[in-house]
Amino acid sequence: MILYGRNPVREAIRGPRAVGTVWATKNAAREPWLAGLRPRVVAAEELARLCASDAHQGVCAEVEAYRYHDGGELLRAQPPVVLALDQVQDPQNLGAICRTAECAGVAGVVIPERRSAEVTAAVCKASAGAVEHLRLARVRNLADFLAEAKAGGMWVYGADASAPTSYEEVDFSGRLVLVLGSEGRGLRPRVAAACDALVGIPLRGRIESLSVSAAAAVLLYAATGAGGVA
Repeated sequence: MILYGRNPVREAIRGPRAVGTVWATKNAAREPWLAGLRPRVVAAEELARLCASDAHQGVCAEVEAYRYHDGGELLRAQPPVVLALDQVQDPQNLGAICRTAECAGVAGVVIPERRSAEVTAAVCKASAGAVEHLRLARVRNLADFLAEAKAGGMWVYGADASAPTSYEEVDFSGRLVLVLGSEGRGLRPRVAAACDALVGIPLRGRIESLSVSAAAAVLLYAATGAGGVA
């Protein structure tokens, strides 16, 4: 995988993935965090060719493939807040959500193996490198994963714009899983049925919905601020 952008490359260097060749423009190669890596100095046009993007910010790097975690591992992890995404397919949304999840300090993020964005260079860029420090698991069946979480004593709350209960009325303390649905379609019926409760975010303006990444930010900080994360 070829990562691009200063934050994604810098966080990959700090993270667990093996980093191979680093390429940088003459100016970017002077960055202190690249000291000792001996990046290959190339023109900006060559960087754009290597990473297939003009958003490289003067640096890109070859790294090993992203290593996903086991879903059960996240259920046993601390802190006891897990975010599950039901078929979020936009790489920009997945990256933005992972950035918020990492900043909020959750145990990790779970995505289904099918019909979901996966960790690509675009997702790494959108996350500003947060995926390098975040546990992210892929599961075969999300509803089954939620059933496993409930069997282990966790509460499962799904986000639904039409839910009569506001997230502000929910006690998010304790071990829990937050579930958000795909762009435009929301939670699939079987996933929604696997939740203990559905909660909404009050909308006080004229727009009918929040983006999934914005909704994730609201709910993650509500949950972690309620005692889920120390």
